[in-house]
Amino acid sequence: MALPDELPRPVETRDLIELFRHQPAPLLAVLHALHDRDGYLSDEVLGEVSKGLRIPLADLFGTVTFYHHFARKPGGKAAPRVCTGPVCCQHGALDLVQKLGATEMPCAGRCDQPVPVLAGDQVLDPHGQPLLSPLPVPNPGGCEECVFAHIREPGRSNLAGYGYEALQKALTMTSQQVLDLVSESGLAGRGGAGFPTGTKWKLVAQAQGYPKTVVCNADEGEPGCFKDRALLDHDPHAVLEGMLIAAHATGASRAFLYLRYEYPHTLRILERALEEARAAGLLGTCEIYLRRGAGAYICGEEGALLNSLEGRHPFPRYRPPFPVTHGFENLPTAVNNVETLASVPPILRNGAAWYRSLGRNGQAGTKLISLSGDIQKPGNYEVPLGLPLRTLLEEWAGGAPEGHTIRAVTMAGLSGGFLGGADLEVTLDEPSIRSRGSFLGAGGIIVFHDGRNMVEAARQAMEFFAHESCGKCFPCRIGTQRLVERLSGEAGPGEKERWVEEVEDLGHTMKALSACGLGMAAPLVTESLNRYFPEDVAAHVGRNA
Repeated sequence: MALPDELPRPVETRDLIELFRHQPAPLLAVLHALHDRDGYLSDEVLGEVSKGLRIPLADLFGTVTFYHHFARKPGGKAAPRVCTGPVCCQHGALDLVQKLGATEMPCAGRCDQPVPVLAGDQVLDPHGQPLLSPLPVPNPGGCEECVFAHIREPGRSNLAGYGYEALQKALTMTSQQVLDLVSESGLAGRGGAGFPTGTKWKLVAQAQGYPKTVVCNADEGEPGCFKDRALLDHDPHAVLEGMLIAAHATGASRAFLYLRYEYPHTLRILERALEEARAAGLLGTCEIYLRRGAGAYICGEEGALLNSLEGRHPFPRYRPPFPVTHGFENLPTAVNNVETLASVPPILRNGAAWYRSLGRNGQAGTKLISLSGDIQKPGNYEVPLGLPLRTLLEEWAGGAPEGHTIRAVTMAGLSGGFLGGADLEVTLDEPSIRSRGSFLGAGGIIVFHDGRNMVEAARQAMEFFAHESCGKCFPCRIGTQRLVERLSGEAGPGEKERWVEEVEDLGHTMKALSACGLGMAAPLVTESLNRYFPEDVAAHVGRNA
């Protein structure tokens, strides 16, 4: 729970520790309070935290230093950090790093607004002006929307402009009736995995052990993905309402919203929205806690996220057991994405059949797509599942910049690798995209025009994965680095066929043996590079022979 701005803030470290010590998931809250107070985390402060929360000092140091944004030197929090994700690098990010004497950060979740600078708790544009989230692109296709249907209405982010009609309806229903309705709607996880939401909630409701927990995963860290930020900034009560409906359906008495560090403005919006809901008596028997991450892409993986909440080193967990039976504190837990939870209130209001009818070709519902890169109208779009990709790119978003054509796109942010050539004729749904060796995932799409070197694009993507590999398993830790070396020309055979064979062997090993989705997805970048752009690969290998 955040400290209200109007209350005097405790000065002593022990007071801050005591403030959060009796709450669930206290470590991140304590560390952020101290980080905010001092602008960094000193050895002395960490020693007090270790004693106060009874965490071995070596474990605490290992956990704190794993995150990108916990500063360890005075003034570190206020120092500028520049996003050097793939889209921002197309817009001069590296030059801005040198100009500002700044630190690089892998991705700030603003691929639609390159190049963001994070300084303290402000997000700025390259000229030092505050950078706020734009509203979603006005509905260009005229298709009926679900989560974006009311987001553009004035005052929507405040309780007075929202209302909790879906929650009130849910409370007149039994938990089983809510579970059945969500299952009938066909809603599946919108964070990437696509697991049926109703089934997940039923498993939590049926599992033994209390208290049960709902977790909203708002740690979108994939380059090319920024849809959750739009929902949280402009429609926060929709997400909170979805969490409370999930709690009613599963029997959960506590919930966490885990927000990525790079969204400080969003944190303030959520703090206000949560206080509004609490003051209005809407939380009922479920308490919601806000917890802020500290910069680690792997925390978007549900096992790593749960470990992070528990104050452990945020490594992914082996499965089984699954979070539905052994989640937060080894108890039944429903982990859902922001978009998934925001979809629940409209389903409660309009019914399961309505939601199913929003999709095309037998697909249920809609999907938010974050579109960025070489496209005339970047931003967030809500599309009916089954919409042709070309319709989104050319008709809704205006196509490539003048004088260019679209050569390739990435899917699932970067995790789905590239699509190119005839495969750009896919429809936006998992069956169509998976038939091309990729997947829709969280819905981030980065566009590359015909002037882009796709080996360089692949290198930037693989550098991100290498930087963000948690290091738990060596196939991912070493494999991503070996692929970076081959894509940068630092290593590898000087003959194309042998180069491709070696790269594909590395990828096969990673996919077979990695512990989580990062190591399994990263090879899709090189696999699709070899499939669609052999001429770029030949030129690259020849140049570095």
